[in-house]
Amino acid sequence: MTFKVVIPSRYNSTRLAGKPLIEIAGLPMVIHVARKARLSGADEVVVATDDERIFNCVEEFGFRSILTDPNHFSGTDRINEVLHQTGWDDETIIVNLQGDEPLMDPLLINQVANGMRELGVEYATAASAFRNLDDFVSPNNVKVVLGVDDYALYFSRSMIPYDKSRAEDSLGQGAFQHIGIYGYTAKFLKLFCSLPKSNLENIEGLEQLRAIENHHKIKVFRYEGSYSIGVDTQEDLEKIKKILGSD
Repeated sequence: MTFKVVIPSRYNSTRLAGKPLIEIAGLPMVIHVARKARLSGADEVVVATDDERIFNCVEEFGFRSILTDPNHFSGTDRINEVLHQTGWDDETIIVNLQGDEPLMDPLLINQVANGMRELGVEYATAASAFRNLDDFVSPNNVKVVLGVDDYALYFSRSMIPYDKSRAEDSLGQGAFQHIGIYGYTAKFLKLFCSLPKSNLENIEGLEQLRAIENHHKIKVFRYEGSYSIGVDTQEDLEKIKKILGSD
């Protein structure tokens, strides 16, 4: 099975300047992510960036990088430009792997891509069960409610589903934490990026709601492994450094 992994990687970050190039255990963060992608079994790994410093770094480590428009609103739009530059055919499966996820499990990347191929899915993501109430309460952790076929019913920063008697009980009643990895067919990606931003997308700040509002289904693959920590803050960075053995 063949699939592509594209890693959108912007230089500017509101909280951590030059985040993709921050060194962790002797390697720039974006290279850790690219190595995870390579281990997933993808036949091609591409870093899509807006900055020549990232481009040069990625190429020096033997990965492919593509320079894209610095004015893209989202990583998805950046990947859509890569699609148009490469000319991948409509049936190509593309996995969107965030550039600040150096602990992402390669098996999960493969699970999403392989699952899409087996089921003929056009758009997919992943989720895992919440492990504690604090994570469930936090608006920084996106929740997803699933139907009986594991297609997404809704994503929210609010506590859903919410047990009206005891919030703690929601954890055992279908509360899943969304994992920020996405898979699309090239055909669907082009369609998705042609749609205007939707009302719910603007309210929640969650791009995937654009698909749901436009009646497109999102398959959610359940992940049982250890959840990856994204690097959004200095605190996150220190946690990652400890895990990967940095001083």
